[in-house]
Amino acid sequence: MAAQQRRERERAERHRLIITAARELAEAEGWGAVTTRRLSERVEYSQPVLYSHFKGKDAIVAAVAVEGFEELATALRRARADHPDARAGLRALAYGYLEFARARPAVYAAMFVRETDIEFGTEATPAPLKAAFGELHGAVAPLAAARGADPEACTELFWSALHGLATLTEGSRLRPGAHRTRVDLLIDLVTAGT
Repeated sequence: MAAQQRRERERAERHRLIITAARELAEAEGWGAVTTRRLSERVEYSQPVLYSHFKGKDAIVAAVAVEGFEELATALRRARADHPDARAGLRALAYGYLEFARARPAVYAAMFVRETDIEFGTEATPAPLKAAFGELHGAVAPLAAARGADPEACTELFWSALHGLATLTEGSRLRPGAHRTRVDLLIDLVTAGT
């Protein structure tokens, strides 16, 4: 039994090592630089070993995305924790989301930009995705309910606006000096009438 546990532990460590190497390489050089050949060189395991963990690059990207959602949920939870006021909590969450996207562009791309077979908004949605959406929903729903709006739709709209801000900012498509103004306007729009 001890040998079996050791093998399972070693397999989990290899799995983690592959994901970490993919993230580091993507953050340094972009997802185009992430290949199974480069990953196998980086983790010092053969390509067949990588394929024993993942079907291919897309599966590795999906694993990075799921891990990113875990981290995003934690970041959003922390951002809201110190703000019992709904409006202040929403503002903190918005800045937490945008900072997450800014600090981890390759992970954010794996989560939201790259093609993936991860299901969103269904029963098959992985728990970390549901947790991240749950943090967004927890901040928006009380404000939406106070004005008689659909909490799910308001959460999706707020998330879409944050994603747009994150993506356009990453692509240098927005005026750099107006970041705070844009976020404040978004919060004003979401909280109007509450």
